[in-house]
Amino acid sequence: MPRFALPSFLLAAAGAAAVGLVIQTKPAQAKETAGTADSATPRWYKGNTHTHSLWSDGNDFPEMIVDWYQQRGYNFLALSDHNVLHAKEVWMAEPTILKRQKSVGKTAMAKYLERFGDTWVERREKDGVKEVRLKMLEEYRPKFEKEGEFLLVPAEELSANFAVTPELKAPIHMVAFNLKEEVKPIEGTSFKDVMRKNLQAIREQEKRTGQPMLTHINHPNFRWALTAEDMAEVLEENFFEIFNGHPSINYLGDATRYGHEMLWDIANTIRISKLDAPPLYGVGTDDSHHYHGEDSAPGRGWVMVRSKSLKPDALISAMRAGDFYASTGVTLADVQFQDGVLKVRIQGEPGVSYTTKIVGTPKKYDATVSERPTNAEKDPQPVRKVYSADIGKTFATLPGETVEYKLTGDELYVRAVITSTKPHVNPTYENQTQMAWTQPVGWNVKSKASASR
Repeated sequence: MPRFALPSFLLAAAGAAAVGLVIQTKPAQAKETAGTADSATPRWYKGNTHTHSLWSDGNDFPEMIVDWYQQRGYNFLALSDHNVLHAKEVWMAEPTILKRQKSVGKTAMAKYLERFGDTWVERREKDGVKEVRLKMLEEYRPKFEKEGEFLLVPAEELSANFAVTPELKAPIHMVAFNLKEEVKPIEGTSFKDVMRKNLQAIREQEKRTGQPMLTHINHPNFRWALTAEDMAEVLEENFFEIFNGHPSINYLGDATRYGHEMLWDIANTIRISKLDAPPLYGVGTDDSHHYHGEDSAPGRGWVMVRSKSLKPDALISAMRAGDFYASTGVTLADVQFQDGVLKVRIQGEPGVSYTTKIVGTPKKYDATVSERPTNAEKDPQPVRKVYSADIGKTFATLPGETVEYKLTGDELYVRAVITSTKPHVNPTYENQTQMAWTQPVGWNVKSKASASR
């Protein structure tokens, strides 16, 4: 297997893991620190990093979307439209806005005027067509931001493609969080090459501007674009979407292709055991496009980040350290990994029961790999690798609201998957219940700073 040089922040994470310093944090004190800009005691902040508006292929105004999230208790939000930042003058035809709205009833324009009024909404008529100006982030953020309570973070969904054939293009999308400048997608010679070139462009901006930035791979199964091997070998990336709320991203996989859970475990097994590199961390997002009762709705998935402050650099630092979890409804009061023990404390609800699975891969796993065709004409990668049942193995199934798992020393890594009996309020697949995912712990890798990419 080839070796790769790691970005400096991943080397730091790897070094911490090597000496057993993974997520050694104290329980959050949310009530005591709420509303403060900085606190010595971290607290949990709820956020969504993947959201679309009229700036790309969404169907509502950014202010309406931000208002929705703020009113529902989110602490931070990134409007991540395709290949654009909300930082330039854009006018949009009102008939175009109406066409995007699939539901009946009050139009997006009428709702916008009702909520923000004529003095805020800027309209004109050009060549006989009514238009409305889309507000820029710096214009609308003062309406919503409140120090220590709600934050808007500039972001972009960098949406590149890999042309498998002239007729078949595979979408390779990544959110860039806390950008300073717009990034244009870059083409490449392979799935991995496209990811690497675009990630390197973001890292270059981060280094040049001194502004910390975070990226994550989006919906790997969207149009079946990416494999676990692709995600494993691109070590410039350390995050991916374990849950994405869009109903068309094939979260569960199918009869011949793995779902997100197994993709995560395969990628992390390869990273830790073969590449001697830190694992991918899993984020939860909405990937919302529709806000009027249609299929790609907001509020389906999010991250809970334990941070000392509600500032981009603090949030990014906490996520790079793995001090966060992904959720579709389950709230965790605390997550700790210390002295080889993973502890999860769930904030339970009356009448709801919880099951926690401790999932991972044994150190001495069966590394047998075979191949199978997907029998799909439009699959950009029609032959997929098949792995043994050792990968993504369930080490324990634990009931209750407080669980502990002590590593035996035989695990390559473990993570917790918490499933509740409470149905999801807006499911994306049949019989979906509320869940949460913690990050991989117990792994041990060495830095490869001198290795060549």
